[in-house]
Amino acid sequence: MAETPSTEKAELVVLGGGPGGYAAAFHAADLGLKPVLVEQEKRLGGVCLLRGCIPSKALITAAEFYERIRHADQMGIVVQGVSLDMPRVGAWRDKIIADLAGGLDLLCKQRGIRRVVGRGVFRSPRELEISGPEGSRVLAFEKIVIAVGSSTSLPALFPKSDRVVTSDEALFLDRVPRTMLVVGGGYIGVELGSCYAAFGSQVVIVELLDRLLSGTDADLVRVLRQRLDQRGVEVHLESRVVAATETADGVEVEVQPREGPSWKRTFDTVLLAVGRKPNTANLGLDKIGVETDPAGHIRVNSRLQTNLPHVFAIGDCTGQPYLAHRAKQQGIVAAEVIAGKPAEFDNRTVPAVIFGDPEIAYCGLSEEEAKKAGYRVKVGRFRFAANGRARTLGQTDGLINVIAEEGTETILGVRMVGPLVSELLGEATLAVETGAVVEDLVGTIHAHPTLSEALQEAAEAVRGHALHAARSAPRSR
Repeated sequence: MAETPSTEKAELVVLGGGPGGYAAAFHAADLGLKPVLVEQEKRLGGVCLLRGCIPSKALITAAEFYERIRHADQMGIVVQGVSLDMPRVGAWRDKIIADLAGGLDLLCKQRGIRRVVGRGVFRSPRELEISGPEGSRVLAFEKIVIAVGSSTSLPALFPKSDRVVTSDEALFLDRVPRTMLVVGGGYIGVELGSCYAAFGSQVVIVELLDRLLSGTDADLVRVLRQRLDQRGVEVHLESRVVAATETADGVEVEVQPREGPSWKRTFDTVLLAVGRKPNTANLGLDKIGVETDPAGHIRVNSRLQTNLPHVFAIGDCTGQPYLAHRAKQQGIVAAEVIAGKPAEFDNRTVPAVIFGDPEIAYCGLSEEEAKKAGYRVKVGRFRFAANGRARTLGQTDGLINVIAEEGTETILGVRMVGPLVSELLGEATLAVETGAVVEDLVGTIHAHPTLSEALQEAAEAVRGHALHAARSAPRSR
């Protein structure tokens, strides 16, 4: 007869130790609550730290350095004999992960947060059964925050093989594949495809839709696509994989374009980057009556509560966009609501970055979205080719678009592609979030020479007089 798990009481349980979960637990502790943080992995950080954002940016940074060193002769620096040591790259990546995970563990202990390693499943609306290395136990809670995140989707078409990987495995390869097929032209496929192309792989991207990075402004994607072409990355749009078989030489794949004959090719590695799904199956949500949408996302209100007021949910498991910073902010809001504060998740915009080459970053409304929403807009555009700092970096591809409402000149959105635009996004997001007007950006002194001046000049261009751009009237719609 199975032993009955022991029952313990908790004021607040946070289920999941990713960016949203640990943010909720840390902030709840700062507000005087006593959270119990349940995570099935031994280290905190979730997919973002352990298998996503951080390791991918480490690899992307290494790839950028490698490529810039190889082309440093353009600056008069001649480097001979440069080589790539992937095991050492991996060791550097792993140290970054370990240092950050160790920091989270220390912060958790400093706050007196109790951690439980194990997988939690709802036993009742106020009980969570946890199975882990120390056996099974039941936590009876007053409130709970579900922060279980998402995981990669695996099409059944592909064979189970070490040569067929998701982003989880692609970030930890100990060698550079000679050839790589990337299935999916979203941000994961583009980021990792660009990265391995810089490392020296012959990369082919196959995308079902008629463009890469669906939902991203066409003029931004155009710049990135030109860079992919320069790197020799082969892109097949409106195409799908219809067969995949492992052979002695790799994975033989058959691709069917929307028009024309299919083609076959064998690749050393196939990267599946076709999307993610919420980790809400087998949690017992149906048992306790928590409402989900058809895709399995948990439905929440602006206070992050489910249809059961004591059950909260945050992050990827609540729907798109699947972004760590969205989860973090939701975790903070959920903690404040639980602590009795009048908080809501009501941000005007959730910024997004695609760490391709060059980077793409945006917040607020695109020009098309603004027009659909009924705004008459003015768009100010400024190209990095006219920015002094971009010139000194040798990275002049790209532009910034500032979308403003005609008349009020309220900044509705900012869309950027170019060098380090991820670092310019904070100012742009602040402008949208606070309802700033063009004059706020134009009248703010930006240090020279910096890339941030390009954002100021794009704002100036809304009025048709950016200092370092040819004089032209801004586009009005």
